[in-house]
Amino acid sequence: MPKGISQKVVFISSYPPRKCGIATFTSDLIRSVGAASKGGFEPLVVAMRADDELKYAEPVKFEVRQNVKKDYICAADYINFSHVDLVSVQHEFGLFGGEAGQYLSLLLNRLKAPIITTLHTVLDEPNEAYRKSMVEVCEASMRVITMNERGVGMLRDIYGVSDEKIDLIAHGIPDLPFVDSNYYKHKFGLEGRRTILTFGLLNKNKGIEYMLEAMREIVPAEPLVMYIVLGMTHPAVLKQDGESYRFSLQQMVKDFGLEDHVLFHNRFVDDEELHNFLCAADVYVTPYLSREQLTSGTLSFAVGTGKAVVSTPYWAAEELLANGRGKLVAFGDCTQMAEAIVGILGDDGLYYSLRRRAYDYGRSRTWPKIGQVYWKLFRARRLPVQVAAKAPLSPAETLSSIEVPEPSLVHLKKLTDETGLFQHAKFTIPNRRDGYCTDDNARAAIAMANYYAQYREPEALQLLDRYLSFVMYSQQPDGSIRNFMHSDRTWQKDEPASDAFGRVLWAFGTVMAKPPSPSYLSVIKDCFDRSVGRVLKQHIRGMAYSILGMADYLRQFPGASDIKRQMELAADELVGKYGRQRHPGWQWFEHVLTYDNAVLPHALFDAGMTLENDRYLDVARQSSDFLLANTFTGEHFSFVGCNGWYPRGRTRANFDQQPIEAAGTVLMLRAAHDATGDKKLLTLQRKAFDWFLGANDLHIPLYDFRTKGCCDALMAGGVNINQGAESILSFIQGLLSIVESYSILDRGEEVGNVPFEQGDLVEPVTPGTTRIEELPADRTTDEKQVEEFA
Repeated sequence: MPKGISQKVVFISSYPPRKCGIATFTSDLIRSVGAASKGGFEPLVVAMRADDELKYAEPVKFEVRQNVKKDYICAADYINFSHVDLVSVQHEFGLFGGEAGQYLSLLLNRLKAPIITTLHTVLDEPNEAYRKSMVEVCEASMRVITMNERGVGMLRDIYGVSDEKIDLIAHGIPDLPFVDSNYYKHKFGLEGRRTILTFGLLNKNKGIEYMLEAMREIVPAEPLVMYIVLGMTHPAVLKQDGESYRFSLQQMVKDFGLEDHVLFHNRFVDDEELHNFLCAADVYVTPYLSREQLTSGTLSFAVGTGKAVVSTPYWAAEELLANGRGKLVAFGDCTQMAEAIVGILGDDGLYYSLRRRAYDYGRSRTWPKIGQVYWKLFRARRLPVQVAAKAPLSPAETLSSIEVPEPSLVHLKKLTDETGLFQHAKFTIPNRRDGYCTDDNARAAIAMANYYAQYREPEALQLLDRYLSFVMYSQQPDGSIRNFMHSDRTWQKDEPASDAFGRVLWAFGTVMAKPPSPSYLSVIKDCFDRSVGRVLKQHIRGMAYSILGMADYLRQFPGASDIKRQMELAADELVGKYGRQRHPGWQWFEHVLTYDNAVLPHALFDAGMTLENDRYLDVARQSSDFLLANTFTGEHFSFVGCNGWYPRGRTRANFDQQPIEAAGTVLMLRAAHDATGDKKLLTLQRKAFDWFLGANDLHIPLYDFRTKGCCDALMAGGVNINQGAESILSFIQGLLSIVESYSILDRGEEVGNVPFEQGDLVEPVTPGTTRIEELPADRTTDEKQVEEFA
């Protein structure tokens, strides 16, 4: 690599301060590669998080919550946008979410940079889930690294990985001197004693109980012996079982009378302290119970520091201790363990022979040398084995392969002040003249409640509280809702009709279903209960929004009979309107398709699922099919334009198409999928979202990657460059729904892999160029609808 050019490598792994062996391994690897590169290496870490609140420092750039599927997709986007040269994956099944760690494939299959995967575990008899997960990881990787000779054969014979794709690179070990253990014993007050050490995170597979049994036979032969068990309980074990295993071991020590011969150090030690313990040990012991362990960092460290080692014959031990570098004893055989240790402590010739052979063998595996091997692999301009080419996407899948942007609150924050969210913008500049409306602040509360439920970002919670404050202030003592507020914080008099009431109930319901903390529930429930009796006093869309809010209310309180009754009354109103307006070739609730059409079938899907009412679901299916037939071309979505809408029996307006239509369709299709289980609907859902990204009549994105805002409309000649509240909220809601949908797909199946055929719809619309009349693009959709069709 030319001087001055840095190799940018992303590491996907656990990382300190997380306490696990792979986190330590990755930290050591980055340090050693950095030294080998002599300044030509720039590491970035995507840290795998368990259920913790750890604070990460450099070089961690991104965090993935282990069991949150959408985080893996977002991590892939982040890596792809970071212009990296290479991705290094530290693979252990338990690090990643999903069955057998299969969530990792969601990330790897989206990456553009070449992938080199280090395998810390390879199973010889995997069940189908584990085998499939491993095969997917290997197929996504340009190279795979195993740390054990046995692993090469297993990868080839069990998982079908070619020899040319496999690299054998040993586990790195500290570069420590060959020392007399007696020199270090004074650091721990152990002068004059023979010392035995086991270290690592404690769990039942460590077999410590068998070593304690062996100590009963060792102590009579070596009265000054001390067995040190170094390491805290594994965090995953601690969370599930607490300290029950450690307490059982401590009870064994008391029962056996070994209090003067066994010492537990219940903590995670740093490298320097670990090195001191290793140097003070005479014998190192790993009495592990499972043969299927291909690598062991603790055993590698012990061999590298020249310890006399006694171990059970798990795979890593068989290789490391071969050729007289240690003693192997049968699993669970306390007598063999005791005899081996007593034999070593009583025979100086054997003791020093084992030490010297182990130390000499470890010289080829020190971290400086392992760092050089990895650096040579990382900096190769052309790796000899390429990842198997993926089959090209079919035309039906092409639009669904567009990567989604990472969710951003930048533009939303720009439109928000201490009062709430401004309605409109001139380009990206908030238009204070038009003030605020409850409609948009309720939408914003819905978006931020969903955002915070997925990402737990403090900024989202702060915004949620601000929007909720506005919405709660809009609620009058009788439960009615004010909508328009001037910039001076005074309410507009003689307000026009709006759907603000329904959106407020939807916002309250969303917060109840996904409360940031339990404290929100009582406050928001009171607000909801104050207004719910007015549901039937609204227009049809207001009732639909209210149904969505009531469905969320019932997710939190499923036994709330009064809410069920109100939902049933509102759903019956929608079904009644559908029955009165339905004609041959026109399966809709009104005589015209106007704005936010998708919310009507969406509401009935939710009502049908919540109340287990097939009649609601039937109308939802019929009306959604009709809507899709008039908005989906078979390749992309072409929504009904607001400049004339689509009256029954007349010409359909094709422009201006508004973001609320795309977002509503995305949400409707997710609800339709939840009601029917049909995964084709998720493919179609993604196509609806891709309207924002350019999969539309003009092939122009409405989402602005630079400002993080969304244009207000798709017009006949381009886009309306104003980026107001309704537009960015529509985009955020659609994006959150898409990301959430990944979590319900089957293993290894991505959105876009189930093509939605044109024949699944009735007579898809062919977009034309008809324009009926223009209205100002910065008018709210419900204002326009009220003016023309109220």
